[in-house]
Amino acid sequence: MGHGSHHDAGAFGQPLRQQFEAFLDEHRAALRGSLDGLTEEQARRQLVPSKTTLLGLLKHATFVEQVWFDEAVTGRSRSQIGIPETPDESFDLAEDDTIESVCRAHQEACAASRRATADLAVDDLVHGNRRGALPLRWVYLHVLRELAQHCGHADILREQVLAGRTEHP
Repeated sequence: MGHGSHHDAGAFGQPLRQQFEAFLDEHRAALRGSLDGLTEEQARRQLVPSKTTLLGLLKHATFVEQVWFDEAVTGRSRSQIGIPETPDESFDLAEDDTIESVCRAHQEACAASRRATADLAVDDLVHGNRRGALPLRWVYLHVLRELAQHCGHADILREQVLAGRTEHP
């Protein structure tokens, strides 16, 4: 997927917030890019015993955006947002989930994340997380860590899909 490349240079010398946003956007795009050129079947292909699939990873990343930039920032509950109660459930694919629909939902969630944080500074506290008040910088770092981890998962799964591997390890 090539994350960590030429995009990093644009963040040099920028204020911390712009650096966070540049790295988040790069990883968001990389995760969506893991689905480029795949069939619906390939995107749903289960190569590990868990629920983790390429399409499921992006659906989970949408959940992550909504938990950290809607629930944590606005204080709305998961039921009010319309998202699963647990991270594990966020990997579940509905029959009508497609690459197009899941990518669109992810892009919409990312845009909503940007709107939710637009008027906040990195040291502002958000109060909607069960851990209690957290500075926005912590939220940015947590989401970046999660996206980076899932981009690594997606790299490996995509490599297996493209190699035609279908059996469990």
